[in-house]
Amino acid sequence: MFWRKQRNTNIPTAVAPHETLIDLRGVEKAYETEAGPFLALRGIQLQVHPGEFVAVVGKSGSGKSTLINMITGIDRPSKGEVIVSQTPIHTLSEGKMAEWRGRHMGIVFQFFQLLPTLTVIENIMLPMDFCHMYAPRERVERAMHLLEQVDMPEQANKLPSAISGGQQQRAAIARALANDPPIIVADEPTGNLDSNTADAIFHLFEQLVQSGKTILMVTHDQDLSHRVQRTLTIADGLIVGDEKKL
Repeated sequence: MFWRKQRNTNIPTAVAPHETLIDLRGVEKAYETEAGPFLALRGIQLQVHPGEFVAVVGKSGSGKSTLINMITGIDRPSKGEVIVSQTPIHTLSEGKMAEWRGRHMGIVFQFFQLLPTLTVIENIMLPMDFCHMYAPRERVERAMHLLEQVDMPEQANKLPSAISGGQQQRAAIARALANDPPIIVADEPTGNLDSNTADAIFHLFEQLVQSGKTILMVTHDQDLSHRVQRTLTIADGLIVGDEKKL
């Protein structure tokens, strides 16, 4: 099936395999606290290329979530540049950032964050509607196609409360794929799942990477972090390890 996307042609949509997809240049992030400024990120330099599967590991408070928030544009750096898909996202307005994120990035959260009053298929179609992607008549068909990819077509018309945690996470992944973004960012996507379900979700991520997606996954699961192509270790706001596997 050829899915017709309605894109803003002023926004870059593709990066060649040899080019840098995610580029952080001297990124710092400071937060004001009662004790004074707290530096959560300290001059981060990071490049990620198309098709990489990257795990981000580190202790609580090390800066993992802050790093992810920089890459997704949820937060902005105090210093430095964040360039994703050839776009300096740190310069975008809030409105432009939301639109850009909806088209270029799928985000999977630990607690799923499906809207409870919408059915599974309605949750998946929501990003398409928000970003005006695909013709309206195509959205249901595409959402069902994505549910088939995550082995959940029979759950399409159920509310999130009527399905298991593992199924909710699969639905959240389908929602993240709704607009066919090149990048998937997952923040502890298996943290609330049993080991068998976590393994199934990880296998789904592996299949997405094989199909050309780029995935960044924050995880405390050491077993999963050892199974990816590249592992970044964060400590005290610094990247202290960058292990690439052949």
